[in-house]
Amino acid sequence: MASKLKNITRAGIRWLIPLGLTILLVWALFRKVNFTEMMQIIRNGCDYWWILAAMGLSIVSHIVRAARWRLQLRSLGIRPPFPALCCSIFGCYALNLVFPRLGEIWRVTYISRREKAPFTTILGSLVSDRLADTAMVGLLTLLTFVVANRAINDFLEKYPVGQDAIRLLSSPLLWIAGIAFAVLIAGILWAYRKTSAVGRLLSWLRQVWEGFASVGRMKGKWAFLMLTIGIWGCYYFQLYLAFFAFPFTRNLCSESSLAFGLTPCLLAFVLSSIGMAIPSQGGLGPWNIAIMFGLAVYGINETEGAVFSILQWSGQTVMLIILGIYTMAYIASSRRNSVASTILSK
Repeated sequence: MASKLKNITRAGIRWLIPLGLTILLVWALFRKVNFTEMMQIIRNGCDYWWILAAMGLSIVSHIVRAARWRLQLRSLGIRPPFPALCCSIFGCYALNLVFPRLGEIWRVTYISRREKAPFTTILGSLVSDRLADTAMVGLLTLLTFVVANRAINDFLEKYPVGQDAIRLLSSPLLWIAGIAFAVLIAGILWAYRKTSAVGRLLSWLRQVWEGFASVGRMKGKWAFLMLTIGIWGCYYFQLYLAFFAFPFTRNLCSESSLAFGLTPCLLAFVLSSIGMAIPSQGGLGPWNIAIMFGLAVYGINETEGAVFSILQWSGQTVMLIILGIYTMAYIASSRRNSVASTILSK
């Protein structure tokens, strides 16, 4: 009973912290917004066809992500049907709208049970999946520093905390402390490697590594790279399409000095991608604030930035809900077909 209560308490805390953070950030998002102007833009200042186009491109990004994951799983000898992989991605992001980060565990569990494959091996493939995404965000951030240098300087001047963060990250003491901590952990694991607890941990880490290392030995490494570029290209251009939905962002796309809106979009995109690392329901709050800041650098006021971010976020959320419903229907149908096949085989 005590163990069950403890698990419930942990689950509640994991859910309440992101929810509380979301509420706090949404309050920060709207506290300076002119709601009268905001409603006017929503009613008359948005071409919703561009929002729909961005929603359609988001579906393509999920399908491309499923295709990339299929390459990894095939190298591990796991071959789920492609529709099941697509639904695992759809369901993952739909679940993240309610329980941040839980969607990733769900998609690994779903494929593991469906294919009767080791959970930790599939989890390892997810780790490499996410590391590839992290590498892309890093490369895009470096590109942003090159093409949007003025915007970065404005950020550092407006927010001194940015200067403090860069100073901290560039401190040799931080890196020395990090390396020392890693060596200490490795030493403890080595010293107690023959205990059952550490043995189980090392076995789990080996299985995770097997899934992670699948990228290095799999066939189709170049296909993996191209699909990774495809995923992030879809992400970027679905935001760029939304620029054409509003007069104030459409103007950015008509200025050749801003690379026809590509540079402002890149800054907003990179900031929003980094913002998604903050756990919240579907990115609500950190994603919107990051977008607002990226647009503010190019003269978009807080109300216009809030409308843009809310409508774009809402469009993506509606699409994820639809995809989540489709995923539930697909899983239910697959189970019925499996039961029917079992009965007929008997």
